[in-house]
Amino acid sequence: MTPEQFRAEFPALLHWTWLDTPGSPPMAARVAATLRRTLDTAVAGDFDWSEWDTAADRVRQQFASLLGVRAQNVATLGSLAEAAVTVARHRPLGTALLGADEFQSLLLPFLQTAEHDELRPVELAIRRPGQSKTEALLDALGPDVSLIAVSETTTLDGEWIDIAAIRQRATEIGAELFVNGTQSLGALRAPGDEVAPDYYAVHGYKWLLSPRGAAWLYAAPSAAARLESIAPSWKTAASGNGLFGGIPLTGPDLTRCDTSPAWFSWIGAEAALSVIAELDAEHVEQRVLRLAERFEAGALELGASVVRAGRGSHIRVIRIDDTARVAAAFDVAQIKARFIEDRLRVGVHGFNDDDDIDRALAALRAGLGNAR
Repeated sequence: MTPEQFRAEFPALLHWTWLDTPGSPPMAARVAATLRRTLDTAVAGDFDWSEWDTAADRVRQQFASLLGVRAQNVATLGSLAEAAVTVARHRPLGTALLGADEFQSLLLPFLQTAEHDELRPVELAIRRPGQSKTEALLDALGPDVSLIAVSETTTLDGEWIDIAAIRQRATEIGAELFVNGTQSLGALRAPGDEVAPDYYAVHGYKWLLSPRGAAWLYAAPSAAARLESIAPSWKTAASGNGLFGGIPLTGPDLTRCDTSPAWFSWIGAEAALSVIAELDAEHVEQRVLRLAERFEAGALELGASVVRAGRGSHIRVIRIDDTARVAAAFDVAQIKARFIEDRLRVGVHGFNDDDDIDRALAALRAGLGNAR
């Protein structure tokens, strides 16, 4: 699929310049059509709920293909937090290292687990002024750490964490690596062999274009062996009389850690990942990084400053004067972005193009000019 064909999947882009995928992307027409057909059958009573119930298994296969891993090593869940708590409760004994400013859905499950399990404490890496997140994590990655958990990119400042360097250091001290790819996968490529995370979790409602409520946890076989379900249910039952009686599923297949699926979320996710599967991941990554760099360079020429200390990703966060005036200029130009206090955040997906960047810089110039 070409970038132009990808862009054509999104009717909203006929009216909006969309740079707020870090919050939520517009819905792809293919996803919307699938959900409309599903709702129509639900209203008419012409549905087979057992067919709906198999959607999560089909999407498990799609996600595994996207990562190049075996589907039996992927659990389907409802959120990043569910993936994080699954690992936090059953990780190796010892200290878990996370950034003090890590995304809450990754951070809080580890902190809560540590409150109830003194053998699994948490250490928070605090950045010094001017220090990147990568540097702070590497500095704190000592011999007592048994696991490090990190988001490859976040919306806080858009830094692209050097997870290959963290993987290398973690391997040297015998620590496991948990990577959150929620704000990465779909725009950036999946981690390669040089990273090989022990755990990789993604909530699909950002860059994978899925409805909220479809998330995945991959675990390498050695790491998966110790994981247990946080919410055993009829979806993870062994034996019993139909849906009654029985015991929790065991064995090497990570489907034992599935949580019960919200049907419509997974039906939409199946359509969304069919779109993603048609993209050239390497070309998308090159495109989004080029466009993001172009926006940032233009913003700096207009007097903005960069927030992050490390390398930039497809998400860029800049500090500007009078965000209210700039936000008003973006509204007039029909540009979706995010304004938080003195910051402007943009996120570039494969459906964005140079014209989008031109419009965003023009609106930024107008807003800053009005501020003066």
